[in-house]
Formats: sequence, C-alpha cells, structure tokens
Amino acid sequence: MNHLQGLLQDGLIASGHVEHAAIIRRKDSSLRASSVGFLLDPDEISYIVKLFREPTVLRHEGFQLNSTGFEYQCLRSDKNSIYGRVSDGPGGGAILVKTATLVILASSLKVGLPLVFPVLCVD
Repeated sequence: MNHLQGLLQDGLIASGHVEHAAIIRRKDSSLRASSVGFLLDPDEISYIVKLFREPTVLRHEGFQLNSTGFEYQCLRSDKNSIYGRVSDGPGGGAILVKTATLVILASSLKVGLPLVFPVLCVD
C-alpha cells in the first residue's frame, strides 16, 4: 500500500464516515489513490479538477459524479472546497478539497449520515 492509499484507508475510510475516497494530482489530472472498488475514469478525473474553476456557477448548477451515480446540490463552493448533497436519492454527500498539488474527494451514501462527519474527516 502506497503512502496516499494508506492515508485514504486509515484517515478516511477507517473512520466509518466516508464510504469512497480518491486523491487526484491536479498537475496532470492523474488518480494517485482511491478506496477499494471506487473507480474514476480519466474524463471524470479531469471534470473533478475543473470544478474548482467556476465556484459561482457550481453553486447554481450543482455537479455530478459518475463514479457514485448521483447528482449533487452544491451547498458550498469556493476556491479550495466544494460541499455537495445528493440531490435525489438515499441521502449522503460529497466533499472535494483542493490543496496546492492534490484534490481529495470523499463521499458517503449512508442514509441519515449527517454531512458533517465526512467533512470532519477531510478537513
């Protein structure tokens, strides 16, 4: 297990509050690590990196993650973080955080799980 894979597993998945997570390198939109069974194709990875370019538009239009199969209502969006709630579905949400070199994505589809728990894990 590489360093980033261990970070995802030990810091996010093991918390029980995050079901799927990924780390993407911004420079070349490459997937550096992902939780077991969480597959992102190259087009989706590029889309995720580009989400941070227009936070105002994102707040109005929301976003979709093909890897989770859900559309998300954007609750908060700025140059460093995006918080979304599943628009129509079982509940849950997604958090994306941009660092100097990476984008960290964490999602939870657990019914009744407050969005705050995955947020605390990612922050």
